[in-house]
Amino acid sequence: MNSNDQNSAFEALLNYLKRDRGFDFTGYKRPSMMRLMKKRMVKVGVESFNEYLDYIEVNPLELSQLFDALLLNVTAFFRDPPAWEILSEEIIPRILKTKLANEPIRIWSAGCASGEEAYSLAIAFAEALGIEAFRSRVKIYATDLDEAALIKGRLATYSGRELQNVPDSFRDKYFEPTGIYYTFATELRRSVIFGRHDLILNAPISRLDLLVCRNTLMYLNSDTQRRILARFHFALNDTGFLFVGKAEMLLTHANLFTPENLKYRIFSKMPKVNLRHRLLVMTDSDILEENSLRGEIVRLRDEAFESQPIAQMVVDIHGNLAKANRLARLLFEIKVEDVGRPLQDLEVSYRPAELRSPLQQAYAERTPVKINSVELTKPNQPVMYFDIQVTPLLDMNRDTLGACIDFMEITRYKQLQRELERSTQELETASEELQSTNEELETTNEELQSTNEELETMNEEIQSSNEELQATNDELRQRTEELNRVNAFMYSSLTSLRVAMIVLTNKLSVQLWNEMAEEMWGLRTEEVQGHFFFDLDIGLPMEQLRQPIRACQTGTTNNQEIKVEAVNRRGRIIRCNIICKPIIMGNKPEGIILLMQQKEDC
Repeated sequence: MNSNDQNSAFEALLNYLKRDRGFDFTGYKRPSMMRLMKKRMVKVGVESFNEYLDYIEVNPLELSQLFDALLLNVTAFFRDPPAWEILSEEIIPRILKTKLANEPIRIWSAGCASGEEAYSLAIAFAEALGIEAFRSRVKIYATDLDEAALIKGRLATYSGRELQNVPDSFRDKYFEPTGIYYTFATELRRSVIFGRHDLILNAPISRLDLLVCRNTLMYLNSDTQRRILARFHFALNDTGFLFVGKAEMLLTHANLFTPENLKYRIFSKMPKVNLRHRLLVMTDSDILEENSLRGEIVRLRDEAFESQPIAQMVVDIHGNLAKANRLARLLFEIKVEDVGRPLQDLEVSYRPAELRSPLQQAYAERTPVKINSVELTKPNQPVMYFDIQVTPLLDMNRDTLGACIDFMEITRYKQLQRELERSTQELETASEELQSTNEELETTNEELQSTNEELETMNEEIQSSNEELQATNDELRQRTEELNRVNAFMYSSLTSLRVAMIVLTNKLSVQLWNEMAEEMWGLRTEEVQGHFFFDLDIGLPMEQLRQPIRACQTGTTNNQEIKVEAVNRRGRIIRCNIICKPIIMGNKPEGIILLMQQKEDC
């Protein structure tokens, strides 16, 4: 099967699990899912995903085994102890600081597996609050997809090996010994609520102060991670914290979470603030009525007009120049005697811009008219640029009195604009290069993040396999010890017999030679073991033994007893009773036992 067919068969299997079994694994990363599923396929003896789908349909009980393989429940109490120290010493005090004295505290352990993480949180908050306050204020919601793991979490009973990361003081304080196991304290266990929850399909638990989801997101693809993190953001209070696994950086979700401790993957929620613009309404001042101040006010008003930082002129409704401030007179060479003359007679009416048409337009439309980027050139002087605005002046009855003409110098702005255009071109070139580099870096970062998550996934798979191998190794060690005890017992039994015993294989080579055989015939076990029995020169009349031994070997008889004269290791002639019996295993002869007993010396 080529890779495309394999991928199609795998997707069909995932869709079957989602459609007919209600388990949605389509949001999980394909490489790790394929690897874990193939591991299970090897155990049941199928080679392709199509065959495995057929196998599941025929064997419904296989689903539970498959889910155990896919949902790696690799967890431990206080996993990654330095991260838990930061959580206990820095984050939990900050959570408590934002709470009122009796205000509830809500915590969610998402992907809790068999409950070790949830009970670690319970210990940490009980230490910070005290047991009584913990019981009355704290609720810990522990959720997972694996129902079997949740059942173990509800039982809250763990072996000494599973508690190896729990300090002795915590174990004595929060666990009750039950035989060789330990059970989490009953009075605190009521604050930990276990339930099945699918992060992809189910709505999140809300109003949380702390959300712990460690080494779960790394199994999911980027789109699914994005959806779940948006739900996590919704679930947390504005002062809430998110605690994730060491392979989960969240660097691409800075609009949702900001790092509090990036090394140990603790983040705080980024509140979404709606900016509102508010206008400040000012009330007009009362009209000053004191006649004694009128002259001063007029002078103040005139000086304010003269000191304007922009050139400004006022024209009456008849087109005569009514006023020009100091800067306007300087720039456009207006003399004092020009005040009162028709504007059209002055050079400023057409240079730097033609003003008569804008004046007529402003009078007709009663709205300001603007002329942009007007150039003024003078001999031996740099070019100047102005924006000109003609504003009609209206009285209380909205009758036109004249117009105000403002000349706003933008020379510096134009220079900056030209410099900005040059810089913009340079920046655009640099930006394109940076954009290209940034895209490459983002791609590399995503690849590295994906690789990191994949490595962490494989690490947890290896850890799970190691635990299985450890259990198998313990069982083998126990069986080896039992076998050694049996061998020692048999050796002791054979040694205590006062009868020489020789065990022969089907090929009549010596397999066993006890101490009485050594004593009787003078040869040690290592001298005869593996040798053909009839080739041994030990003082036995071998020719007399051939027929009885062959009869036992072929199954002709089950017992042969003969008496012979032989020469023992001391060279003395003895009478020897020999019993020959076959060794039968599974209805087949597997060897011969010879029992020899010396009766008397001849």
